[in-house]
Amino acid sequence: MSTPIRRLTVAQALVRFLSVQYTERDGVRHRLIAGTWGIFGHGNVAGIGQALLEAGEEAMPYHQGRNEQAMVHAAVGYARHLDRLSAQAVTTSIGPGATNLVTGAALATINRLPVLLLPGDYFATRAADPLLQQLEHPVEADLSVNDTLRPVSRYFDRITRPEALIPSALNAMRVLADPVETGAVTLALPQDVQAEAHDWPEEFFAERVWHVRRPAPDPFELAEAVAAIRAAERPLIVAGGGVHHSRAEEALKALVDATGIPVASTQAGKGSLRHDHPADLGGIGHTGTAVSDDIARTADLVIGVGTRYTDFTTASGTLFQNPDVRFVNLNITAFDAHKLAARTLVCDARAGLTALTQALSGHRVNSVYEAEYRAGKDRWEQVVDAAFTAADENAVPTQTQLLGALDAIVGDDDVVINAAGSLPGDLHKLWRARSPRQYHLEYGYSCMGYEIPAGIGVQQAAPDTPVWSLVGDGTYLMMPTEIVTAVQERLPVNVVLIQNHGYASIGGLSESVGGERFGTAYRYRAADGTFSGAPLPVDLAANAASLGMDVLRAKTVRELREALATARASDRPTCVYVETDTATPTAPPAEAWWDVPVAEVASREAATSARSAYDRQVADRRRHL
Repeated sequence: MSTPIRRLTVAQALVRFLSVQYTERDGVRHRLIAGTWGIFGHGNVAGIGQALLEAGEEAMPYHQGRNEQAMVHAAVGYARHLDRLSAQAVTTSIGPGATNLVTGAALATINRLPVLLLPGDYFATRAADPLLQQLEHPVEADLSVNDTLRPVSRYFDRITRPEALIPSALNAMRVLADPVETGAVTLALPQDVQAEAHDWPEEFFAERVWHVRRPAPDPFELAEAVAAIRAAERPLIVAGGGVHHSRAEEALKALVDATGIPVASTQAGKGSLRHDHPADLGGIGHTGTAVSDDIARTADLVIGVGTRYTDFTTASGTLFQNPDVRFVNLNITAFDAHKLAARTLVCDARAGLTALTQALSGHRVNSVYEAEYRAGKDRWEQVVDAAFTAADENAVPTQTQLLGALDAIVGDDDVVINAAGSLPGDLHKLWRARSPRQYHLEYGYSCMGYEIPAGIGVQQAAPDTPVWSLVGDGTYLMMPTEIVTAVQERLPVNVVLIQNHGYASIGGLSESVGGERFGTAYRYRAADGTFSGAPLPVDLAANAASLGMDVLRAKTVRELREALATARASDRPTCVYVETDTATPTAPPAEAWWDVPVAEVASREAATSARSAYDRQVADRRRHL
């Protein structure tokens, strides 16, 4: 009997295939590719563009972007908010459209978040050679600019013949849906192949459901982990993003309630416990709280759950100072589970935490230890209150007072988004996360420009949720373009735009490492050649208004609070613009070190002094073997 076939172009077949892919976890189905972002040029307009038009919005919703990198950020924000169970695709033309994807792809892969990239490519037939925007390599004729996406993609293929689409598309879905493998997936599409017709087997367009598994812990590994925990006197859980991706927050709470083991969180893991849980110690590492870092220095067992142990988490290898400290790492990815010479528990976070709770029945940490960390938590809450509170309601707010004003306005389900600058440190230390999805910090790649497009992605994923994109002036100038998209789609994203006249975070870092804030201020060039003149007369609020946002200007703490409340009640994209007081220090200092190498020799006193401090700090680094 002959196999039914359907004659479609490669692009039409791919869009049709993507429209019927699903994930399933815990009995709930989600569309795997829920929509496609696109900017069209000669490399994709007649292929993927025509295919999206022909498929229609019901089969494959189309979203119009303004910058290719930003489209990836929006897709990543969407996927993260939906716990990686649903993703979006991004299509671009060849040339700069394709290379603009690289930064977004790196962000997605580093953060283990799924996004499907569909850049156009050169003619597979070489009928037009070289074509517009083609990279000509003297010894590798099959090389194109899309090859820059190889190292930042978890799966990459170039579809040079129609028949190759079937295995490649299936592999792409496998990787996107696999919590171990997921990240950016790239299918480079030569523009002539996109438009080429082929006879496709109907089976290719049948609905496919990709089961997202929850692997259980190995019995031997579980027994080893349980023995280590029972033997520990000062255990500490480090909660990473894997807790959220697995929706393991309730399982973590059950373990903590039963055992009394305290929890410190990475940037990706913050909110794993609600902020007012007595065992939630807040952020850990260089941007962590005093109580978290104090407990980490004396912990004899660190239980990592879904964390990659970046240098911010470990304070560049200086944080875990107990000479007898050991590690147990629960992670679905063996690569991460084996870090720091740990005992491994390679499994799903929720399955592993549930198994630990059952196996540790009757076990609880010493009451003296509980009293110690709870007292430390109470002391830190006083630090947060002091940073959030303004003595004068008519004064210019500091950055932490801005966060205090926002803290007073948001509800449990609001989402706060940030990625770069000085805000991640203040947020990690101070923000009181009320729900698992509220704290949305992209700190794996810490990419300036992420916040506004990610806010759009989160708003698409949760249409009735108030979303706050917090951006400094440096980040805003990197990528304000998707404000137009928010306005076009009537998405009520709130942008809190903080004007501090430069790269404030790097300015502070520069000062601490002997760089003397060189090149970090947004000011006129002075007579001595330095950028130390008056602040530049840019009006970012006017810029946001020109792109279609409602803009509320706030000059005082009182006006800021009123503006935030107005923005939250609005059904339109709204910008709250505030110039903060940078002269009054209200942020708590770093509680742990971060390794930024300092010039070993220099003629300037600032650098030589910084090097002396660096040598003292680096001496505390440990390699956990």
